Amino acid sequence: MAVLEQLTSQQAIDLENAYGAHNYHPLPVVLTKGEGVYVWDVEGKRYYDFLSAYSAVNQGHCHPKIVGAMVAQAQKLTLTSRAFYNDMLGKYEKFACEFFGFDKLLPMNTGAEAVETALKICRKWAYEVKGIDENEAEIVVCKNNFHGRTTTIISFSNDPVARKNFGPYTNGFIKIDYDDLEALEEALKNNPNVAGFLVEPIQGEAGVYVPTKGYLAKAKAICEKYNVLFIADEVQTGIARTGKLLAVNHEDVTPDVLILGKAISGGVYPVSAVLANNAVMNVIKPGNHGSTFGGNPVAAAVAVAALEVVKEENLAKNAEVLGNLFRSELNKYIETTTIVNLVRGKGLLNAIVINDDEDSDTAWNICLALRDNGLLAKPTHGNIIRFAPPLIMNETQLRECVAIIVKTLKSFE
Repeated sequence: MAVLEQLTSQQAIDLENAYGAHNYHPLPVVLTKGEGVYVWDVEGKRYYDFLSAYSAVNQGHCHPKIVGAMVAQAQKLTLTSRAFYNDMLGKYEKFACEFFGFDKLLPMNTGAEAVETALKICRKWAYEVKGIDENEAEIVVCKNNFHGRTTTIISFSNDPVARKNFGPYTNGFIKIDYDDLEALEEALKNNPNVAGFLVEPIQGEAGVYVPTKGYLAKAKAICEKYNVLFIADEVQTGIARTGKLLAVNHEDVTPDVLILGKAISGGVYPVSAVLANNAVMNVIKPGNHGSTFGGNPVAAAVAVAALEVVKEENLAKNAEVLGNLFRSELNKYIETTTIVNLVRGKGLLNAIVINDDEDSDTAWNICLALRDNGLLAKPTHGNIIRFAPPLIMNETQLRECVAIIVKTLKSFE
């Protein structure tokens, strides 16, 4: 079978099932084209994309400025490794550091890699700056977190699907309840070996759980009190998704370590980054950490273009306005029905909770019906459906999508 041969949807699905590891359970739709807020399947049907590749495509599919930057750089120089300097990485590092307000950036490729990088930085800082005895550092995390699926990361997950039969696990993590300041202080006050607190400003994979107002600012203050690094995982919530450039900006919090990925490239290339000020980042020396592809010229060019689009097109403000409208319109419907318990979120990162248990297939069936009605979304944790369209969406398109969602939900009443 020729690579360029056009497949039917079923042929494409059959190929993946036959030759690919079964580590995902995709919604049965086979996409071949994307532009802006839309994607098309191989049969030519158009859909609204309400997942945005888990918030990687905030700037819209195939944004011409970002794709143009990628193509132009790819035709000139793609990869040098970090054995040599290239003329793009420093420009990107300066641009991103000034964009987010930090001294230094360490470039990686994927979100999970960036989380692993942040953990290593935190531990090294613990031993060389805070003075914790080597191999004794602990990092506080939240239950129901999602930071990736590497061996270390699943060691502090409580998701049995991601965790079971992958041990032995990595030690050095303390799990507390999310949005619980008392638990955080308790974990820190009597344990001088705590080096960092790793937290998602909004727990996305868990079902778009938004913490109590003031939680992030107070958590940062507790960390400062005990000389503990506040590490914000903004891989999914960052880059304008929640109505601010970063979700921590809603509470004027500056993390000690910032983790970015996904939309820092607009979804056209794997790019992630860890940012911190010199007092933290300077613990990293040559040979301590790296990646052959991390900081490559294409990634650098793409990331600069992607961030410029966020600013030039005012995507944070658009996400804030349309997010408020989305929740308001959905709440009007929720008042009239028992099929949905609630809608929650911030900006254009939202979820509805279906009135059924986590083991039911109702949310999955609703997503199949949404697909049939021209909108793509995906359940999480059984009875929750996450809605995260590209941030370039306009009000007319959003209202059309709300109508599709309400129509579909009504068919399940």
